[in-house]
Amino acid sequence: MSAQDAIMSSRLNKKKAFLFVIIVFFVDQLTKFLAVKFLYPDKTLEILSFLNFVYVENKGSVFGMFKFLGSEFFIIVSIIVIAVLVFLCFKDYQNWFVYSLIISGALGNAIDRLIHGYVIDFIDFHMGNLHWPAFNIADSAISIGIVLFLYKSFKK
Repeated sequence: MSAQDAIMSSRLNKKKAFLFVIIVFFVDQLTKFLAVKFLYPDKTLEILSFLNFVYVENKGSVFGMFKFLGSEFFIIVSIIVIAVLVFLCFKDYQNWFVYSLIISGALGNAIDRLIHGYVIDFIDFHMGNLHWPAFNIADSAISIGIVLFLYKSFKK
């Protein structure tokens, strides 16, 4: 690949990354808006025998842990993570998809914390009475991004 081809590829991947972040962020915010509109405060909508939509205000981190740290802490961490990942996305443009997943998820949850002081979760997987902690589209994007990042890291 020539230097000019590499530059063109880099620009194209940066544009794809930006567009992908916007799309995932928009879908995340739209689904959270719908959760507030149709599920708040305590409505449960059964989708499948193992999947419900519920309304949950998550003041902690993953699985609601570390609530005592407060929203400000999580907002600061999110800003740092987003900044580092944007830098990595520009530096390592071949992995734009992985970085974009994590950036869009971190951005979606950070916006929730800025606006509401908590993250809106609504996806509830369960087996009978055993429920996985509720989550959202942003959490899914972050989780998938981290798994792909780890896979690519160990694959090398």
